[in-house]
Amino acid sequence: MRLWKTESMLDRKYIVENAEAVKQNCIHRGIEADIDRLVTLEQQRRELLNQAQELNRQANEVAKTIGKAKNDAERDARKEEGRKLREQKDEVQSQHDKLDKEIVCLQGGIPNLSHPDAPIGEDDKSNLEIRKGEHAPLSFDFQPLDHVELAEKLDLIDFEGGARVAGAGFYFLKNDAVLLELALQQYALRMLMGEGFTPVTTPDLAYTEILHGTGYIPRGPETQIYSIENSNLNLVATAEITIGGLLSGQTVDAEELPLKICGSSHCFRTEAGAAGRASRGLYRVHQFTKVEMFAFTLPDQSDAMLDHFCELECRIFDGLGLPYRVVDTATGDLGGPAYRKFDLEAWMPGRGENGEYGEVTSTSNCTDYQARRLNVRFKRKGEKGTQFVHTLNGTALAISRALIAVLENNQQPDGSISVPQALRPWVGKDVIGSPSEVFLSRDEE
Repeated sequence: MRLWKTESMLDRKYIVENAEAVKQNCIHRGIEADIDRLVTLEQQRRELLNQAQELNRQANEVAKTIGKAKNDAERDARKEEGRKLREQKDEVQSQHDKLDKEIVCLQGGIPNLSHPDAPIGEDDKSNLEIRKGEHAPLSFDFQPLDHVELAEKLDLIDFEGGARVAGAGFYFLKNDAVLLELALQQYALRMLMGEGFTPVTTPDLAYTEILHGTGYIPRGPETQIYSIENSNLNLVATAEITIGGLLSGQTVDAEELPLKICGSSHCFRTEAGAAGRASRGLYRVHQFTKVEMFAFTLPDQSDAMLDHFCELECRIFDGLGLPYRVVDTATGDLGGPAYRKFDLEAWMPGRGENGEYGEVTSTSNCTDYQARRLNVRFKRKGEKGTQFVHTLNGTALAISRALIAVLENNQQPDGSISVPQALRPWVGKDVIGSPSEVFLSRDEE
């Protein structure tokens, strides 16, 4: 069932009037898109539309004269003339509609515009570091283990059991790892609620149209989405999809914006092609829990909201005592919907030979790119017409990757894990895996 009218990703008029700028943006993003053909087809479509409208006008004029005919022969002649005009109009309209479908298909391959300050480059090697966290990477006086080795020693994660049940890339969290996951969710949600976010839990499934609207490709050889066979439903890769679709086809009052929502959900991704030590363990998995930030804003609010989301992500990781850096994402690594994106990369001592930064969160300003497809608009009091909202998303915590950073950065010489102070009220202990575990008293909880 179709719930809204799907519109273009970028405004068609803008593409035609700024064809060279759009082509250059595609080059910067490493996207192949036939802008010249789109412009040509759009010119032809407009001509056909004018022809169809003119033929329709002529048919209507003829119809008005039928009742004024002097005899049956004249009346029949005018009816025949009107019939032929409408047949011509229908044929031209059919040609118009065929062109329009091809134009929409071409538009689907055109990414959002890029912020003028976004670094230009084909991949994450061109990302620009813009900030570091309050905590520097630790220098261990022992050889640190990675999270897979720590989890095995402390009986926290069962990768083999997950593989037996659902295949490689699935896992069971066990014992104190379960408490850590729940603690991380509580920690993030409580902070965001204090910042005016409305908390939600979202469906794990969404219509194909919703995925298209948010810029995800649910079917095809390169998809990262699990789709339900013989169904219009798909498992969601992020709560960005479901929260973004929450207002599909809706118009809100400008005074209600910005709307800030934080969603806790499961996320499902095929992670096709992911391999290597950097993807070991929890770093690339097929299912994980995430707390997502999302905002619907007025157009002039979105730049500031992006900075706000980035600041919140930094505050979350500073509060956990974890080292990280923030990078301004290069154009070739932005993804289709994003106008600008900041990635937060946490230091992971067990990654690579001597520790590396690994992406744990990102936040994006998608401007009106998603709103056009989802048809989410706002209306100002006293003004005619509506405009598209801007949408933004940001990862508060992807629990699986956050667990990597927590376990690896807080490991002790005896193999135990010191629980970050911010999580202790929910975990209920200071240390995981030590013979001398210190439990909080009921009053401290």
